[in-house]
Amino acid sequence: MAALRAGLLGVGSMGRHHARILRDVEGVELVAIADPGGDPFRVAGGIPLLPDVAELIDARIDIAVVAIPTRFHAEAALALAEAGVHTLVEKPIADDSATGYQLSETFRARGLVGAVGHVERFNPALQQLRVRLAAGDAGAVYQIATRRQSTFPGRIGDVGVAKDLGTHDVDLTAWVAQSVYTSISAQTAFKSGRAFEDMVSMTGRLESGVITNHLINWLSPMKERVTVVTGERGTFIADTATGDLTFYANGTELLEWESVSAFRGVSEGDTTRFAFAKREPLRAELEAFRDAVLGEKSELSTMEEAVHALEVVESALHSAAQGGSLVTIERARR
Repeated sequence: MAALRAGLLGVGSMGRHHARILRDVEGVELVAIADPGGDPFRVAGGIPLLPDVAELIDARIDIAVVAIPTRFHAEAALALAEAGVHTLVEKPIADDSATGYQLSETFRARGLVGAVGHVERFNPALQQLRVRLAAGDAGAVYQIATRRQSTFPGRIGDVGVAKDLGTHDVDLTAWVAQSVYTSISAQTAFKSGRAFEDMVSMTGRLESGVITNHLINWLSPMKERVTVVTGERGTFIADTATGDLTFYANGTELLEWESVSAFRGVSEGDTTRFAFAKREPLRAELEAFRDAVLGEKSELSTMEEAVHALEVVESALHSAAQGGSLVTIERARR
């Protein structure tokens, strides 16, 4: 079978990594690159740098990756859909969920694979976590909490931390738990003088009853990417920065120290740090995109799922604007 002809729109901070990996994915040939802003990281190599999505389409591509600023996602993705090109759009899917819903419906109506780059689904720690939760290793899940903190990224100028990073945490939580959000409340902060928030704290509930908490900011001098899942048998901690997964089991031995046992709901048990292969998440995501185009099942974030993640974040921002009131999630029309 001939290799899928791939086009890449955008070779900035994220696009350069797509270019590197697309050149190396079996069954895919990177044949065209476009970026009206040029090639700051010099990743085009021997491939001509095209000025826009129209010329990218003219290169007779089968699949495309859109890695340009969020405000340009919709126009580019719609043009690719009209041309019959299977497309993976970097997150968030669009500026707003209504536009994202339009994209989702367009790709669905045309029978095209439309995916969104919620790459955390392919983090090895989270993939292991999902498998173990599905196997019942934690028993009934009570709570999923995430922390995503880092310094301010100068390259992000068109959205705040909630849409840029919060969509990751919302998507990975819904995917790990296999349940959608039904409500959310939030608080935001604006500390860097920008029009968009640089800190958000969100508390929600999934349809399954699981409580969720997300602490996200661009105001920390260190990088933290942690997902904590607490269940009836113990707690999993996935460090997605390192790809590590650890399980802290509830103990079965009675505590003899009366002053400690008096305030503990459970006792400490064994701690297990799991060993598993750690593939590069973006490579696994792009291989999954290839597989989906070839008709195989994958764990890609569909555009419909990405719209839900954006709806949750928009509802959180609405909650914050209303002083932290609880907001019921209204899912996109079917």
